[in-house]
Amino acid sequence: MAFSHTINGCTYRFDDLKMLLAKATPARSGDELAGVAAESEIVRAAAKHALANVPLKHFLDEAVIPYEDDDVTRLIYDTHDSVAFAPVAHLTVGELREWLLQEPRSTDSLLQVSRGLTPEMVAAVSKLMRNQDLILAASRCRVVTKFRSTIGLPGTMSVRLQPNHPTDDPQGILASVIDGLLYGCGDAVIGINPASDSVASTIKLLRLLDDFRLRFDAPVQSCVLTHVTNTLQAIQQGAPIDLVFQSIAGTQKANEGFGISLSMLREAEEAALTLRRGTIGTDCMYFETGQGSALSANANFGVDQQTCEVRAYAVARMCRPLLVNTVVGFIGPEYLYDSKQIIRAGLEDHFCGKLMGLPMGCDVCYTNHAEADQDDMDSLLTLLAVAGVNFIMGIPGADDIMLNYQSTSFHDALYVRSILGLKRAPEFEEWLRKMRIADGEGRLASSGDAFARLMPPGLLQGEA
Repeated sequence: MAFSHTINGCTYRFDDLKMLLAKATPARSGDELAGVAAESEIVRAAAKHALANVPLKHFLDEAVIPYEDDDVTRLIYDTHDSVAFAPVAHLTVGELREWLLQEPRSTDSLLQVSRGLTPEMVAAVSKLMRNQDLILAASRCRVVTKFRSTIGLPGTMSVRLQPNHPTDDPQGILASVIDGLLYGCGDAVIGINPASDSVASTIKLLRLLDDFRLRFDAPVQSCVLTHVTNTLQAIQQGAPIDLVFQSIAGTQKANEGFGISLSMLREAEEAALTLRRGTIGTDCMYFETGQGSALSANANFGVDQQTCEVRAYAVARMCRPLLVNTVVGFIGPEYLYDSKQIIRAGLEDHFCGKLMGLPMGCDVCYTNHAEADQDDMDSLLTLLAVAGVNFIMGIPGADDIMLNYQSTSFHDALYVRSILGLKRAPEFEEWLRKMRIADGEGRLASSGDAFARLMPPGLLQGEA
């Protein structure tokens, strides 16, 4: 079906829904690279006007990637909840934006409708929103998940402690873990990106983290961010698996490029659930996404990168994840050129994920060849915290020495928690008090006693 809109006597035509969504997208380098971006701001404005008038029901009749060609499309249509859709089924995309921004719009009403919204509907409405709209609407979407700690409660913001090391050295990893805990980070997950992708190395790191957790009876979950097939093998070998990690994308071909299928993700979740390692909940999956992943795999099929990204969230909500993380600036300037594009993409991803009912966090990050710096990340971090982001990254000095990119530090988490009065996960907060790392008001200890209490025997002598 074609769409059109007239501006100053000139009519702009868009051949199908896929083209309309792409042309309505705010400018970004990835869409220009793919050849799907609007040719001018006038074309972009015309596309937004046309998109605003599209009935939401139309998205159920026209797929951006054919149903018979793509299992993510089949997942989207086969799991669509018509009962959840009913409250908004009569709306256009523009009217959905107004509905989302109405006062008051409760968290419950947004969660109830989330299963009735397809990724393309959610991507469409985000394209009509200013940044402040994305922040306001997302702040009303609260998604709470549990494993050993409760993540996403109002007034909280958790942190993934990321103690990566270029050689997977246990001493270096534990030193970063202790450093992060002393800054009150780690309540989302202690998650390592391994330098080695072997199953043996994965199991060694998992046992390192689990031994540390058990030694101090810490209410945290750990994860080694290896491929899901490695995690399945580690489960079979009796490794202490808390969370199953996998990078995911919004098309079947892109997921095949990651070496995964939808059935494989379901299998992994079922395997992790049989371990029964969660103490207060059973949300045991950890997914990472990022705009540009489908395009970088030549698997976007002419769909703009933001719509592809939101389709990945349909894959994520197929399972029950504890955490979903958009690694917003990690792929590079070929997809998000500068800080303006990175900031916009971070706010889009967070809003779209939350509206689809997911526990969204964000790796507020950039690569060193992007037109961005740490001041820009301060801005995005603050905006996301105001929007109610579930978690961010905590990396020593904000500089990942293994993955070689810039993110957020333990100090950044302190800043945003302080300025907005955000708490940690309640179970983790109580543990910090018990360990005398924090006082009754959540203020961190200033003495070296807490460091000594967390020091494993032999760490300073090079043992782990």
